[in-house]
Amino acid sequence: MDHAQSEPIFDAVLYPHRSLGPRGVRVLLLAIAGALTLVGLYFALLGAWPVLPFFGCEILIFWWAFRANARDGRRSERLRLTPEAMTVARVRPSGQTHEHRFAPPHWLAVELTPRPGGDNELRLASHGRSVRVGGFLTPEERDDLAGALRDALRRLRGGAA
Repeated sequence: MDHAQSEPIFDAVLYPHRSLGPRGVRVLLLAIAGALTLVGLYFALLGAWPVLPFFGCEILIFWWAFRANARDGRRSERLRLTPEAMTVARVRPSGQTHEHRFAPPHWLAVELTPRPGGDNELRLASHGRSVRVGGFLTPEERDDLAGALRDALRRLRGGAA
């Protein structure tokens, strides 16, 4: 196998979108904690001091939810098409990697299935096996990805003829 054959025809790494960075999350959590503290102190001054532990629990629940969301944001998918194979490598939030390989890629089908409510599902299928790709992308991003994959497969098949 020479180097030209192992060059990728298509190579993309997909990450889930996160609207807030770590600094934004800290600021938002501090604002929530501050507001809950003020409300809790107000109720405590009115004599309803037993509500304070519940406000503390709410702050911990917000912290846990943002932490879980940030951890989930560490997952990714890498789609790599070479003349020899199509590889889908998934990295879980824990760092564990799972790889799906379709070889030869000439038989690969890109299936974009519409779902109720305007959603869709993108699957790569070959020889009776299929794998869902880009589950964390928006429907428009999955549509664009399907088009790019189809173009890459067209180039691969045209180059093989």
